Order: sequence, then C-alpha cells, then structure tokens
Amino acid sequence: MKKITVKDILKMKGKKKIVMITAYDYPFAKLVDEAGVDIILVGDSAGMVVHGLPSTIPVTMDMMLTHVASVARAKPRALIVGDMPFLSYEASIEEAVRNAGLMLKSGAEAVKIEGGSEMVDVVKALVRAGIPVMGHIGLTPQRYLLLGGYRRRGVKEYEAEKIIEDAKELEKAGAFSIVIEFTAADIAEEITREVSVPTICIGSGPYCDGQVLVLHDLLGIYEEIPPFAKKYADLRRIVIDSVKKYAEEVRNGVFPERKHYFFSKRRGAEK
Repeated sequence: MKKITVKDILKMKGKKKIVMITAYDYPFAKLVDEAGVDIILVGDSAGMVVHGLPSTIPVTMDMMLTHVASVARAKPRALIVGDMPFLSYEASIEEAVRNAGLMLKSGAEAVKIEGGSEMVDVVKALVRAGIPVMGHIGLTPQRYLLLGGYRRRGVKEYEAEKIIEDAKELEKAGAFSIVIEFTAADIAEEITREVSVPTICIGSGPYCDGQVLVLHDLLGIYEEIPPFAKKYADLRRIVIDSVKKYAEEVRNGVFPERKHYFFSKRRGAEK
C-alpha cells in the first residue's frame, strides 16, 4: 500500500478522520501499522510509559532517537512523527534544527514540538530546513510545572483566545498539523474551523480532524489512565495471567512439553 506522507495528511482535512497512535518500538510499530493507523507518533510519553519516569521532562534526545530508529525499522505505511524532547528545541534555533535533523536521520518523517506563538521562529526555521513540523498546543506536558499541573485548558476566555491565536500562528509558520491536548471541545472545534491544516485532538472532544491516544492507555497496560483516554483491552490482566500460567507449569513440571525439546542421537538418550 502507498506510503502516507505529510501531503496525504493535509489532504485528509475535513474529508477523513486522521488516526494517530503512539508506538516506541519495532513490534508495536508493526502491529499498529497493520491495524491501519495514519500516523505513528514516537512520543516523549515513552519516558513515562516505557521508562517509568515521573514526567516527560527527563527524556533525552538519545532516548528519543533510539525509539524513533526502532519504529522506523518496522517500515510502516503510516507517517512517522518524532517527538522533540524538553530542551531539544528551546535553547536556540540552531540547536532545534540540528536535533530535528537527527530525528529525520534516525527515521522520523516529521517532528512534533510543544508550544504556540513563542515557537513560531523555531517552526519557520525547521520548515526552511525541509523538516515537516506538527504543532502541539493546549496542555503542553513539557510545561506542566509552569502551567500548575496537567489541568484542563481553554476554559477561561483569556486562555481560550491564547490557544486559538497559537493555532493560527503555528499555521502561518508552516506547521502541517496541530495537536490540541486537554482543551475545551468548543475551542478545539473553533480552531479546526479557523485553520486550514488538520487538527488532532487528545482529550479535546470529537470535533478535530483526528484523534491520538497513548498506546499503553488504549491497551490497558496500566490500571490508571488519563480521564480522556479509553481502554480498548485489558492487556495488563492478559500479561499477568499468562506469566502466572507459565510459572505454574514450570513449577509443576508441565512445561516444557515433549514438542518443545529434542534429544541427541546417542543410543538410549530419548526417554
């Protein structure tokens, strides 16, 4: 099937809902791609759901490049978007371009950065360098300390106006799509109408051009998930039950069964 590109995502605006999911390694990239998603986001959420970190702030470029390369080796049909980690693009435009370039060299086909109007110069520089950029506004987890936690956004008028303006500024700067996180649904709907690039919601209602979830939340790997996420499976219970069964069979001498091993050709070796 035809490889999905940034241009394909742009064409989906208002015509077909965009499906984005996170993946951080080769096997899950293969699986989610087989399921038919449009975009695989190699998110900095890997820091929390894979590495057990308390937030995304400690995530490094080296960590993200490893995850991006692993996903890219799956050769998915879906567009691969690499998440730029905290302090990989804020310090200077030159550093942002260099780090985003490393993402592409590792297999990403676009990058995602958090922030609105304050990131316009960075977005412009990346686009000039030939690097497609996905914006991210509303709740920006890398700035949760500044925001006072992982709280709802766009409820108050001044905040809503700022988020709407951020979206417009990112569009003008050249972003090909915009993630809107944990923002009032009516504000996300207004942004979707106002900008010509696709919007992808997470916890921001059904009115965007697409949706994104963290794979580990969708699969039910952890007991606690964000209020806007939905469990489509209980993989946690499947894993626990499967390993328990394995441990039981080992302790009771049931595993391995005869079909799982072989004997040498020595006389009398086979029992």
